[in-house]
Amino acid sequence: MGLIVTLTANPAIDRTITVDRLVFDDRAYILSSTESAGGRGINASYVLYSFGAKTLAILVSGGRSGKRLEELLAAAGYPIQVVPIAAEIRTNLTISDQQGLTVKLNEAGPEMTAEESLRVEEVVAKDLDGASWLMLCGSTPPGVKPDFYCRLIEIAKARGVKTLLDTDGDALLHGIEAGPTLVKPNHQEAERLLNRALITRAHFLDAVARMRTMGAQSVMLSLGARGVVASDAEGTLEAVPPRVDALCPIGAGDASAAAFAWAAENGKPFSDCVRWAVAAGTASARLPGTTFATLEQTQGIYKAVEIRPVVVA
Repeated sequence: MGLIVTLTANPAIDRTITVDRLVFDDRAYILSSTESAGGRGINASYVLYSFGAKTLAILVSGGRSGKRLEELLAAAGYPIQVVPIAAEIRTNLTISDQQGLTVKLNEAGPEMTAEESLRVEEVVAKDLDGASWLMLCGSTPPGVKPDFYCRLIEIAKARGVKTLLDTDGDALLHGIEAGPTLVKPNHQEAERLLNRALITRAHFLDAVARMRTMGAQSVMLSLGARGVVASDAEGTLEAVPPRVDALCPIGAGDASAAAFAWAAENGKPFSDCVRWAVAAGTASARLPGTTFATLEQTQGIYKAVEIRPVVVA
């Protein structure tokens, strides 16, 4: 199995608070509070490592929060490549209750200079030697040009490295034009990208088709508990998960992206990669806080994920 490189350009200290209930105009009681290294790429590397894949997590780090981030990652088990920046990295707050309601509050992130952005690009280019996948995960911090991911996708393609783009806003708009192997927006990210509401099944099918015409080689549109609509050169399909009691959906998308890359690296066909992705996201959503399902837990859900090919009239 080849190396799967993840990039987290805007990492965070994730503070997760679990309360008895989330309500307006009344008090809630804190049941637990945890602190972890946060960021889509960091989360993806954690899942990949737990699944037995070879992974390298590249991330920026700066200030006291950055030092704390590096301390939290010291025992991760997989290699970390830190690109230092001058500014303090962000802190994000997630509040979940016992009924599965979640509020996530994210800071925008530190201002990154042009020189620091170039340094990240150079580190990624160097670390692609021997890599099979580059996963570009999460937002880019203020100061980073919108075509940042676009340039990294072009570098990876020139090296024969497949790319998975999992981001939002202008970074998604520009990145998709570079022709990533897979683009993986969630429902809200797709609506912002296409500047339209996506409500019906017909909307979802049209959305994945439009994203492919925008440049993506394949698309996996995540619809949360409703599953995924996905499309590649071979056709379009829907992946429907079993009904589960979701405790916290935060991080489920990161598990989903990691499981797709893991399955693809194991030689699975596109439809099976999507099935593994839905299984990992669903299994992780069943767990409290920002917790990720093991391979064994994912396998249990995988068997119940239904794949439905879409027949175009």
